[in-house]
Amino acid sequence: MIRRITLLFLALLAAPAVLAQSWPKGPVRVVVPWPPGGGTDNVARLVTQKMAGSLPQPIIIDNKPGAGGNIGIEFASRAPADGYTFVVSTAGAAINHTLTKNLPFNILKDFEPVVLLAVNQGVLVVNPALPVASVKEFIAHAKANAGKLTYGSNGNGSATHLWAELFEMKAGVDLMHVPYKGAAPALTDLLGGRIDAMFADMAAVLPHIRDGKLRALGVGATARFQGLPDVPTISEAGVPGYLARSMTGLLVPTGTPKEAIAAMNAAAVKALGDPDVRQRLTAMAAVPGGDTPESFAKALREEVEQWAAVISTAKIETQ
Repeated sequence: MIRRITLLFLALLAAPAVLAQSWPKGPVRVVVPWPPGGGTDNVARLVTQKMAGSLPQPIIIDNKPGAGGNIGIEFASRAPADGYTFVVSTAGAAINHTLTKNLPFNILKDFEPVVLLAVNQGVLVVNPALPVASVKEFIAHAKANAGKLTYGSNGNGSATHLWAELFEMKAGVDLMHVPYKGAAPALTDLLGGRIDAMFADMAAVLPHIRDGKLRALGVGATARFQGLPDVPTISEAGVPGYLARSMTGLLVPTGTPKEAIAAMNAAAVKALGDPDVRQRLTAMAAVPGGDTPESFAKALREEVEQWAAVISTAKIETQ
């Protein structure tokens, strides 16, 4: 009798290990809804390559770009919830939830968050010819020139557009929006002095900040960026509560086995704790993520709610 109880006890102890070993039995696909070589793709490849060392099967990146990320996310939403298809989400997913009508998926209901990989921060930059050296001076200059101070964005409804709209609401200023077809042409005109400012993705403008071609006034994050320690957050510089960021994270179709979510989360957290990975992410102007699925789920809901309010208040529509 004692022997039987002992064997049963040992079997119960071994059960979690057996369960953990049952996944994955084949390659794991991570869909990146953006082209190869871009910022999101680079972050995904860097982190998943390190994650693969913690798993018995390889992780394969599958780029499916188009429609502001919607094509890749829709593809993932139709995949079996078996733990073998994950998808990378960015700020576009949180924005498109409200901005894009009749989406064939719901980012909050059709997916479960796995882990936050990294955060790309927005940064308010101006052409050095603009006579301002701080967020407060920018606000004062904008109020003195209501509706005349120009800012460029990556396009109507883009993250860079909404970052500026949020700033206008919180700072009480009226700026003139100049939408472009992407970051490159907007940045070209900012460098050339044809527009005054931009609420840009840090990675796109960091080299120009460092060589003095652009002046950084504030970072749209909760803490200063390690790569620009002398630049304050916009919140501490005079616009309390301002937050402009793009979260790059892993999602999985709803109903995916919890063991797969837990294993991928653990592999990602371990990878993001690696000093080399953290250093390389910082060099990309990204802040390493990590933490639990629940933490990422909360942040994603808050992001969706924030941009829904901005889109509604500013009456933004896709063209």
